[in-house]
Amino acid sequence: MKLIHPLVCSVCFRYRLFLETLAGVQDLSAFSLENRDGETVLCIEGDWTVATIAPLERDLLRSVARQSANSVDVSALQAFDTAGALLVHKALTTTSETDAAPYGIQGEHAGAEALLEIVARRELSPETQPHRPKNFIDVLARIGEGAVEFCSETIETLSFIGEALLTTLKLVVQPHKIRWTSVVAIMEEAGLEALPIVSFLSFFVGMVIAFIGATMLQQTLGATVFTVELVGWAMMREFGVVLTGILLAGRTNSSFTAQIGSMKMRQEVDAMQTLGIDPIEALVTPRILAMMVMTPLLTFAATLSGMLGGLMISWVALDISPILFITRIQDIVVIQNFWVGLSKAPIFAMIVALIACRQGLQVRGDVQSLGRATTASVVHAIFLIIVADALFAMMYMELGI
Repeated sequence: MKLIHPLVCSVCFRYRLFLETLAGVQDLSAFSLENRDGETVLCIEGDWTVATIAPLERDLLRSVARQSANSVDVSALQAFDTAGALLVHKALTTTSETDAAPYGIQGEHAGAEALLEIVARRELSPETQPHRPKNFIDVLARIGEGAVEFCSETIETLSFIGEALLTTLKLVVQPHKIRWTSVVAIMEEAGLEALPIVSFLSFFVGMVIAFIGATMLQQTLGATVFTVELVGWAMMREFGVVLTGILLAGRTNSSFTAQIGSMKMRQEVDAMQTLGIDPIEALVTPRILAMMVMTPLLTFAATLSGMLGGLMISWVALDISPILFITRIQDIVVIQNFWVGLSKAPIFAMIVALIACRQGLQVRGDVQSLGRATTASVVHAIFLIIVADALFAMMYMELGI
């Protein structure tokens, strides 16, 4: 109870100081309206800053609206900033909506005229362009802009790929310069942590292939035993490596782009260049090496998981025993198909790493550019993986492999 009285006194004392300070702030700025030679002049005095004009705004706008002031006297004005200039400009320009003539400025002040001109210039609304329906020329212009942008992006991407590959080859020749800590950390993040999702998805894709193949073969040939060959060929040659590449493009690619893009936004990449560290050597090369090692291993795991899914469906739904399944895989589906699929993995790894690093280094200083770069990185990587797989298919078909 003894502490309550001093606490109440302290609160009352602080509240009184607040009221006195507020009253002092209100006294720092004032205005009046005078009639001079038939026109109403707004006379402002004291400090008209962001800290003093709040109590005056409502009264000022009401008073000027009633008497239609069209000039301002700044003779008694002291401190003045853009907040005060905006309030004066708002009061004088809203009095007459049809009169576009600028208001007059009377008296002298160091910065009042300049600030009022700045505020008036910023408040001018831009002229709206009349809506014009698009014609054939506009369509051609859009197509031309897109073509030029595509060519420019292609040239810059090829230049970046050449620089990154050259730096990687130099480091491979001199392995003591490779940042092995970064390489191992990226292998764990992009490889081991992606193994469950890659294996899980490939397992179900193998099951789907077995279901579809069994149905199709039963309807056409009446022999569901050939489902084993279908699962083996599909998973070894195509689906194992393509699923791995697409999953890495959606998971690892976006992660790489976001990491490097965040470093670019925080100017860490610029700091590295200032310190004499090559960003390609420190950021791009470890990711290329890590993906080159882990993508074939993930492809191998995806192929085995897909074949396991096909084996489960063949055993449960088609009455094909696991021994028969494995025997037909060994006898009919030659190992060459496995190496054909695995040969695509390093190319897909390079696509994922290079596109991700390229887009990450393109990020500017805002969050919107990071989002656009991440989206573009995933889309470009998936597109190039599918295109590369189609080129591999045509090449192996011509080679008879």
